[in-house]
Amino acid sequence: MEFKAKDIASLLRGVVEGDENVTVNNVSKIEEGKPHTLAFLANPKYEHYIYTTRASIVLVNADFQPSAPLSCTLIRVPSAYEAIAVLLKMYENMRPQPSGIEQPSFIHETAEIGEGHYIGAFAYIGKGVKLGKNVRIYPHAYIGDGVKVGDNTTIYAGVKVYYGCEIGNFCTIHAGTVIGADGFGFAPSTEGYNKVAQIGNVVIEDNVEIGANSCIDRATMGSTRILKGVKLDNLIQIAHNVVVGENTVMAAQCGVAGTAKIGANCMFGGQVGIAGHISIGDGVHLAAQSGVMGDIEAGKTFMGAPAFEVAQYKKAYVVFRKLPELYGQLRDLKKEIQTLK
Repeated sequence: MEFKAKDIASLLRGVVEGDENVTVNNVSKIEEGKPHTLAFLANPKYEHYIYTTRASIVLVNADFQPSAPLSCTLIRVPSAYEAIAVLLKMYENMRPQPSGIEQPSFIHETAEIGEGHYIGAFAYIGKGVKLGKNVRIYPHAYIGDGVKVGDNTTIYAGVKVYYGCEIGNFCTIHAGTVIGADGFGFAPSTEGYNKVAQIGNVVIEDNVEIGANSCIDRATMGSTRILKGVKLDNLIQIAHNVVVGENTVMAAQCGVAGTAKIGANCMFGGQVGIAGHISIGDGVHLAAQSGVMGDIEAGKTFMGAPAFEVAQYKKAYVVFRKLPELYGQLRDLKKEIQTLK
């Protein structure tokens, strides 16, 4: 399908600057732009590409001021990044979606399946499972006994959801993720370690997205809880009895140890590690590879391992970089003192 610049601008409540009748039928990255495609510029680091891109239309922030002539048509919007997200979502929704029940698959006779469903080949739907409307279960997924899945949720290939877990509405669980495996609970004894039974579950609220090959462990007792709006990247470990607050986001390879409590609207960079039994306040930002060993108050930004406040970290890092030089000066001073003696 083709779309004119003026139609896209109308949809996004933007302003066209250039040929309002130019058409596009696909999207592209600005550095790889091709004729009849739409690109976007949100990060100033990529501005130089807009002067050479062959994309026909480029979404830009309303305050963008070009420093050289442009060959493309601009659509000015309040936020180019948010605008492209809207368009890509629409593009995704236009793709044909699978429906029905593929064979072979197993669906227990007691399972309840809402209308508009899709269940892929080799999927397993256990006893007492309840699937809401428009749920999509892709091939080789395992949905254990008593699991509840809300409306409009998508569970991709190879996902394993253990018994008794709950997933809300409008969630997306990407391939290979395991929800509800046993928490890492072992009691030391004279003969080694005795396993502590993990009899709780995992509760995932609405509008949560979990990346590929992540693990959300079931609680020892009660529930491991992922609250609404949380976005988790690939390869993330959430241990037993953890609570992740609303709209918190974590980049790849974060790990959260057991019973940690994470507040709302937090942002964690890649490979952040959170120790067990601590509390992270609302709105906390953690730089990549931070190692957090104790509680953090709301609104703080920490970095480092062990992590401390970013302003202190930057001051300490300046000294750390100078340690070889400082050590040399100390060694020279020691020699001078010995000579004076």
